[in-house]
Amino acid sequence: MRQCIGCRESKEKKQLIRVVKTEEEILEIDRTGKKNGRGAYLCDNMECLKKARKSNGLSRAFKMNVADNIYDDLERQLGE
Repeated sequence: MRQCIGCRESKEKKQLIRVVKTEEEILEIDRTGKKNGRGAYLCDNMECLKKARKSNGLSRAFKMNVADNIYDDLERQLGE
């Protein structure tokens, strides 16, 4: 079980998508769930990403400042 950083609901890992911070401190969506790096989980919908953006969920999860353009990139990746 993993917790979505947007809606804070616990779901099975396969129902969520993983956002990973690589060694180069780049955030990207990892749909396989197997990339190296620190991960945080989101429901596979735009609503939860917007909630995470509003509550600074990614900043808390990765203990770093996440700029607005990173959220924009994640929104674009999630839409694909």
